[in-house]
Amino acid sequence: MEAKVGEPAPDFELPAHTGEKIRLSSLRGKRVVLYFYPRAMTPGCTREAETFNAHLDRITELNAVVLGISTDSVNANRRFAEKYGLRFELLSDERGEVAKKYGVLRTRLSKRPSAERVTFIIDENGVIREIIRGVKAEEHPIKAIEALKKITS
Repeated sequence: MEAKVGEPAPDFELPAHTGEKIRLSSLRGKRVVLYFYPRAMTPGCTREAETFNAHLDRITELNAVVLGISTDSVNANRRFAEKYGLRFELLSDERGEVAKKYGVLRTRLSKRPSAERVTFIIDENGVIREIIRGVKAEEHPIKAIEALKKITS
């Protein structure tokens, strides 16, 4: 299964690093920048998270929230968020079920499954408007802002 532009974003409920559960459908009325990342505390994922954090006010101005998802545990995501002062939710998809729904789960022979670095831009009605793939970690937030601006124009 793979999520596609123009289709409803697959709904899910996952635990956040803050201890609460986040359901995607409960965010209707807001845009969502849903980004999958391979592993907390790695150099690329750290640069990506820090860049999302640096641009969070601009994203919020565009009526959007940021959700990061990895196959890391809630505790690993909590440590990651605390260490880097992240101001958005990191969600734990330990079994990779949500990553699989979105078509971004990858498996490696020597390591446990993880998510590809992919960002989904979801509109206020829960429809995927853009999928951002194949960019450097620190470019994902900038591309997300560009995509959000396209929705408003």
